Amino acid sequence: MRFIRLLFVLTLAVILLAIALANRGAVTLKAFPASLDQYFGGSWQITLPLFLVIFVAIVFGIIVGFIWEWLREAHIRSEAARRTAEVARLEREVGALRDQHKAPRDEVLAILDNPRPVASGTTLPAPR
Repeated sequence: MRFIRLLFVLTLAVILLAIALANRGAVTLKAFPASLDQYFGGSWQITLPLFLVIFVAIVFGIIVGFIWEWLREAHIRSEAARRTAEVARLEREVGALRDQHKAPRDEVLAILDNPRPVASGTTLPAPR
């Protein structure tokens, strides 16, 4: 399994390196269209290599997806927590009811567990 993981990581690294080398050209990213630059006090732009823009976009998409799923599943987590608390409460209640309503012990077993001491001077009847 470790070999397969290493092979996968190396393959992914080679692919990402190939993408980075093939897309080394610089691109200029602008925050706003040219017609809106006058309203925002200048031209907000940055020049980056294209592969960096691609990788940042992928990472941003993954992070947004994780946050989206976390928010979408919030009701599932709260329901699970509520049910866990209810199960714990019911288990405590069952334990209390078991303690409260213990079945009486069998009389024969009680005698065997706690035999009465034989009083001195008493004997068993003679065998026939």
